Amino acid sequence: MNVILRADVSDSKEDRKQMLIEGLEAGITNIMIRPEDREFSKIGKMDLIVKDGNELTWNDKNGAFVVIGDPKDQDKVLKMTGKDFIVISASGWKVIPLENLIAKFRSSGTEIYAVVSTAEDAELCSKTLERGTDGVAIDVADPSEVSKFAGLTKNIPNLGLVPLKVKKVKNIEMGDRVCIDTCSSMEPGEGMLIGSQSSALFLIQSESEDNGYVAARPFRVNAGAVHAYVMMPNGSTRYLSELKSGDPVLIVSRNGSARSSSVGRCKIEKRPMVLLEATDGKNVFSTILQNAETVKVVTPKGSLSVSELKEGDEILAKTEKGGRHFGMAIEETIKEI
Repeated sequence: MNVILRADVSDSKEDRKQMLIEGLEAGITNIMIRPEDREFSKIGKMDLIVKDGNELTWNDKNGAFVVIGDPKDQDKVLKMTGKDFIVISASGWKVIPLENLIAKFRSSGTEIYAVVSTAEDAELCSKTLERGTDGVAIDVADPSEVSKFAGLTKNIPNLGLVPLKVKKVKNIEMGDRVCIDTCSSMEPGEGMLIGSQSSALFLIQSESEDNGYVAARPFRVNAGAVHAYVMMPNGSTRYLSELKSGDPVLIVSRNGSARSSSVGRCKIEKRPMVLLEATDGKNVFSTILQNAETVKVVTPKGSLSVSELKEGDEILAKTEKGGRHFGMAIEETIKEI
């Protein structure tokens, strides 16, 4: 879901500026402003939606801001054509008019945004007619309320991790290992989904636990060999060797919930490696990790170092059918060994 913050409402320029700042701090970078506030672009990197009367300009897209107060207003919107996007503000209604607008513009190329003032209303907009609106425009009077909408910019569904049983842990030759340092701190039980096969990505824990010899580095995931896949926030995969500073990455917890972060840096170093194989009872999946006690996989109840893993241990992974082509899931018969 795309999220816009209205920083054009207050008559006070200082209040509008503060609203914009709160939005940036909450991770919202699409900001609606008045024409005279274009200078706010110097505050941070953002996409400005300039509202001049009821006309909206968003980079090279032209839009309209429409207030719906009764069915006649809705009918006017339904007849609108040629706009790249429409932001709709309404009161006294919830689902039915929104359904009508989504159904009307679903295949037209026109994006629909609904003005909301609560996170609950934003959630409703995201689910209406299953697809939901293309986004929401947040309109709150108090800038401190903006932080409540921070989670909307993520919109990552639960990943539904499953336990696999360890089949083999085997020392192998030296290899090029990728260490991912992120811009976020992680808790025990959080890490990244890594694997040698797209059909099974193992939850590799961050270095968030102090082992007595090395201080915890909760921003880091010692991810594995350069060839391995890592799951991204949009559901695609990348090779570990491709990641670079500033790239988005997906942080996943034991319960399958996920959030986005960014790569701060990646380190590729030659290290002794270990082959990990696990099974769901029918298929065998694998990944290759650094052979070090600080490298841990997540289990249903805790975590285990690769140096402690043994046959029969349960570890968490995300499994899927089909394969990947340029990182995107496809329905195709692919066998990865």
